[in-house]
Amino acid sequence: MVEDKEVEQRHAALASQSRREVLALLGDAHEPMDATAIAAQIGLHITTVRFHLEQLERAGLIRREPTRGGHRGRPRVLFAVTASARSAEGHRQLAEVLADALSSDPDGGRARAVAAGERWADANTADLAPGPDGDATTPLVQVLDRLGFGPVLSGEGDAEAIELRACPFRDTAASHPGVVCAVHWGLIQRTLDRFGSNSSEATLLPFVQPELCVIPLHLAAAEG
Repeated sequence: MVEDKEVEQRHAALASQSRREVLALLGDAHEPMDATAIAAQIGLHITTVRFHLEQLERAGLIRREPTRGGHRGRPRVLFAVTASARSAEGHRQLAEVLADALSSDPDGGRARAVAAGERWADANTADLAPGPDGDATTPLVQVLDRLGFGPVLSGEGDAEAIELRACPFRDTAASHPGVVCAVHWGLIQRTLDRFGSNSSEATLLPFVQPELCVIPLHLAAAEG
């Protein structure tokens, strides 16, 4: 069985639309590419591309191939996909198998899934900051967007919510909601806690519509 840490890293890497674009570009390339070339083709800042490359490499989906472009200077680092990254169907099946395995836990896999989501949040919120007046909604939307959930703020006041319109694991969540949605709840909960909101006031409503999940934002500010 794939180790839990590797599973979490792949989940995080493949959940980001931008990282999927980087991975697809490298998969279609006839030769390894460097960060500058990738940034130019995808239209992202090179610093952002390097962040995505690091996450993909850590998840074992790409490898680096240092090579010198001349006699001086630092090595030019090229990136190429690994063999395991070339099969999208393989990743879909992997997600299904892992979710099925977790669901055999006595609690249906919820505890381990939530913990994985919390670690996922820790890995993706270190560079974020609270919004105006310590608002935790802003970084939550930012991390959900970064990970490919397509978040959109809707409503206002007590009816304010974040609509998730592009869950990158929708198919697996539909067949294993107790596991996949628990991972996503752990992500939401940890992010809110990190930026000062009371996450116990938040809920995740999965599949409000076939392609829509909702996070109501009746969040209470943490005391202190």
